[in-house]
This record gives sequence, structure tokens and C-alpha cells, in this order.
Amino acid sequence: MTLTRTSRPVVLSALALAATLTGCGGSDSDAADSADSGRLSVVSTVAPITSIVSNVVGDRADVTGVVPEGTNSHTFEPPPQIAAVMERADVVFVNGLQLEEPTFELAEDNAPEDARIVKIGDEVLPESEYIYDFSFPEEEGKPNPHLWTDPTFGIEYADVILATMVEADPDNADYYTANHAEFVAKAAALGAALEADQATIPAGGKQLLTYHDAYAYFAKTYDWEVIGAVQPSNFEDPQPREVARIIDQVKQRKVPVIFGSEVFPSKVLEQIAAETGARYEDTLRDDDLPGEPGDPEHSWMGLMRFDYVTMITGLGGTATALEALDVSDVVPDKADYPQ
Repeated sequence: MTLTRTSRPVVLSALALAATLTGCGGSDSDAADSADSGRLSVVSTVAPITSIVSNVVGDRADVTGVVPEGTNSHTFEPPPQIAAVMERADVVFVNGLQLEEPTFELAEDNAPEDARIVKIGDEVLPESEYIYDFSFPEEEGKPNPHLWTDPTFGIEYADVILATMVEADPDNADYYTANHAEFVAKAAALGAALEADQATIPAGGKQLLTYHDAYAYFAKTYDWEVIGAVQPSNFEDPQPREVARIIDQVKQRKVPVIFGSEVFPSKVLEQIAAETGARYEDTLRDDDLPGEPGDPEHSWMGLMRFDYVTMITGLGGTATALEALDVSDVVPDKADYPQ
């Protein structure tokens, strides 16, 4: 059974509107300048969001990401030249949930008055469902913002993007709606493959000890347990007493694998692995898409499959369904991904 979430009414009403609109009057020009080509200028932040936006938008708008891949998006400070990008924006998509506040503030200060600035996470997640955890303690007031690692939220992100684009560019509503439908089908297939493959993990083995709390919503939806995250809320190394507690917990639970990051190496995780006998798998990634822009796997789908396969096989399962999945984009990805 594939898990789904119920989209919020505001999104559903906009989707209903999309179904009634006709026409594909956008320009097919490949010119880079949106003003000259007749296409809207759409700005996004982290690469997974840029990928989902590009899947819906296709070639009917110019999509520009502004947070470089491999950057800590929690601490990223946009350089001054990003202000010029925002000045030309018709639509700005940010994750929200306080992930990229400096970039959001730059958009508010520089985007045209009639530009649409959308905090996607705030649209799809009610405050009552915020998750606070190891890297995002409730007393600091910032919820875990990593919704996109859960395929059901990937679909809801696409819903918000479609609703926004239909409102901003009704002439291309049919095109956006068709792309959205194909993306939703592929994201649902991803969720189904995940469910099939995670069932091969030995009983009680769906436990995650990670470098950073990027999988809290994924774990809730797919019944995993996040037993800890080494990176605290200040993004510095944890205190020695916390490391000692994690070591005891790993030994007690007999955790076979500790998952680190290819982008953010951790000597602490290496230490925990060495002292517990757990294997250190340092290839997970939160928002750095696999491959290079233009590669088939350089997509939100490719990122999610990579992480799920890494986790499932690392914990003793097999990933037959996921590995057979087509993770390419529904339309050629023409977005600009800063590296």
C-alpha cells in the first residue's frame, strides 16, 4: 500500500482551478532572459526544491536556484549579487520552516511588489505537525524543515508549485498540470518502491543514527526510528558526554551502520563507529543532488533513491524495486543549479 497525505484545501482549490483553464500560450524561445523570451522568472533555493519546480515548470519559465549544492543551507548567507536575481523574479519558492531565512528576507527586500514569494513548507505543514528533535530542539523555536526527504511531502510540494504557477501564468495551466500529474505518479512509484524494499530489512532494523536530522518526517511516515543525530542545533561537534551517550546507545541497540554525509565529513561519527564496531557509511546527502546538472540522476527523485538505497542496503535489506526505478525528470531540466 502506498502512503499518501491529504493536501490542504487551499492547494486543492487551486488544482481544481487548473483543471478548468486552457491554453499553452507561453513562448518556446530558448532565450535566457525571461523578459525577452516572455517566460516568467522563477527563483528557488535548495536543489531538491529547484528540481521539483523544474519538473512542473518545464520550459515555460526560467528557473534559477540560488543556494549552491553542497552548501549548509541552514547557515547560507546569499551574496549581494543574488539581490539582482530577486529583482527580476516573478515567483520565488523557498522551503520555509525557517530553513533559509536570509534568502527569504533578501527576496522580500528585492523582489518586485507583485512577485509571489512562497514558503512551501509553511503551506503544507500545519504547526501542530512540526517535529522538533536532536538538531532542532523545541526550545530554540525552529522546527525540522526537511520535508522533502519524504515522498508524500514531495508530492505536496509539487501541488503548491502547480497552484502557484497556474495563478501566475494561467495561459500555461494545461502544460503545468500535465507535468505535475506525471511527477506525482513518479513520486508515488518512489514511495511504493521504498515500502517494498524497506520490508527486506531484518526485523527491528529500521533505525537511523545520522550526522543531521534530515529524515524525521520520512521516518514518521514510513515507520522508521531516528535514534540520534550527531550534529547539534549550533552545527558544531557535540559535547564529549553526548558522544559517550551515543556510543552507549549504539552498543546497546547493536546498530550496524552509522550514516554520515559525503558533503559534511564527521570525525565524531568516525570515532563512534570505531568504538562501537558499527560501519560508518559516509555517503548520505540532504540536498546535494547526485551527479552533475544534466545527468539523469541529478534530480529530487535521484537524490531520494540514492539515500533510500544507501540506508536499506546498509541495514541489511535489498533495494531491487528502488534500483529498477526511473528517476529521470518528467521534462528536460533546464534549471540553473549553482555549484
